[in-house]
Amino acid sequence: MPRQIPYIITNEACERFSFYGMRNILVPFLISTLLLFIPSDQRAGEAKHVFHTFVIGVYFFPLLGGWLSDRFFGKYNTVFWFSLIYCAGHACLALFESHLQGFYLGLFLIAFGSGGIKPLVVSFVGDQFDQTNKKKAKVVFDAFYWSINFGSFFASLLMPIFLKDFGAAVAFGIPGILMFIATIVFWSGRKKYVHVAPEEPSKDSFTRVARTALASAAPGQSRPGLTVALVGVAAALVSLAMAPSWGFVIAACTALVLLMAFGGIGTSMQLERARGKHSDEAVDGVRAVLRIFIVFAMVTPFWSLFDQKASTWIVQANDMVHPTYEFLGWSFSFVPAQMQALNPLLVMLLIPFNNIALFPLLRKLGIEPTPLRRMGTGIFVSALAWVVIGTLQVVMDGGTPVSMAWQILPYALLTFGEVLVSATGLEFAYSQAPASMKGVIMALWYLAVTVGNLWVLILNAGVKNDSVSAYIATTGFSVMAFQMYFFAGFAALVAGCFALYAMRYKMVDFYRKEPDPNVCYGTTPEPQKA
Repeated sequence: MPRQIPYIITNEACERFSFYGMRNILVPFLISTLLLFIPSDQRAGEAKHVFHTFVIGVYFFPLLGGWLSDRFFGKYNTVFWFSLIYCAGHACLALFESHLQGFYLGLFLIAFGSGGIKPLVVSFVGDQFDQTNKKKAKVVFDAFYWSINFGSFFASLLMPIFLKDFGAAVAFGIPGILMFIATIVFWSGRKKYVHVAPEEPSKDSFTRVARTALASAAPGQSRPGLTVALVGVAAALVSLAMAPSWGFVIAACTALVLLMAFGGIGTSMQLERARGKHSDEAVDGVRAVLRIFIVFAMVTPFWSLFDQKASTWIVQANDMVHPTYEFLGWSFSFVPAQMQALNPLLVMLLIPFNNIALFPLLRKLGIEPTPLRRMGTGIFVSALAWVVIGTLQVVMDGGTPVSMAWQILPYALLTFGEVLVSATGLEFAYSQAPASMKGVIMALWYLAVTVGNLWVLILNAGVKNDSVSAYIATTGFSVMAFQMYFFAGFAALVAGCFALYAMRYKMVDFYRKEPDPNVCYGTTPEPQKA
């Protein structure tokens, strides 16, 4: 085993503890402490808005980190310097626990730092292997993914207790200390790492092929693809102009979605015009990415459901009965934020269960659990989780006390959906895209999480509209119950569309057929947890 690997694994475990430690107590802290100046009936909605804006930043800034690493500084330097920014953000949370602007600055710095290193650590692990030890890479990546869930589990279990018993400065300070330790450990291995220098951008990169396709004119033909792309630009500008009424984050993210959607459609319409100016492999690669883009677009509703377990579900748990348990004469009860610990615990149980029991059983029954089938099923199962959570809310709204233990069922369903979607998504995408386009795929995967959280912000903003509120009142549901059922229906509808698209999708195989001495093999990308 390369001697530098323990530094990276330890760094990842500490970093994930720090991230999930602060993330999973963010909404309870905002509601109970920082947003007390807001009327109580609006406090939960504002806390959810802040939380999902933060998550949007975490999954948007990987674009910047990946670009800086690939073009200028390399993986190690980029990870190290962004980690220092990350540490500064944690310090702000601990120091400015009662100062709104200072606390929000801390959230921005954490989103900037965490997002900046997110696309790099996995590939940095892969850089440490060569042809002589590539068989050991899978062991390391298994340990890497388990370290994520290990850190997440204990952070989710312990930090709510520290917030409750010792206050925000301690609860946010401990994750900061862990992030500082993570940075020191990572720095300590600097002389042992394999450092891969940044490369010059390829003339056959995704953006250059797309630009050529849109700009190219064919004899006797117009440029309909360019027209569609320009319509997207105009729509994006209109979206940005709505920032004063929509809010900057919603307007900017919507503008990005419009640019990507219309730009992708326009590029696909004229892509063949790039042949001859770029290699056939590059043109086919862009077409493969555009097909994967549609798959990722239909995965965005899953992320809107998944990330709300740390916001909407905690808000619901606050109003539930918190049962007390006895164990060896010791009495204890869980606080709402501790329910988050169920997710990493179930992930560590479900992944081996699926691989050892469920998938082999399905194959014996003649059902092949292909990546697209797994992902579509995962979206649908996540919708079922929200049907359950919405039903619990309806019972509570009717005046019947409900134990927080009932949330175990939707947590189990949502985590099962996560394993099917998240742990499968990159496996599918990497098999469908050529090597030159895999960096684009990683960027699109993170942007799917950003867009998923955008849907949450849009719906939360929508229910504040008087006409929308009046309509919800006619349904007989509370606003929260209506939102829960809406998200369930949204995901179920998309799962149906996903199934139809999957039936027409023609699988290709872009795995390398022959060994390449310049490439590190055996490194599967990390299944991304939100």
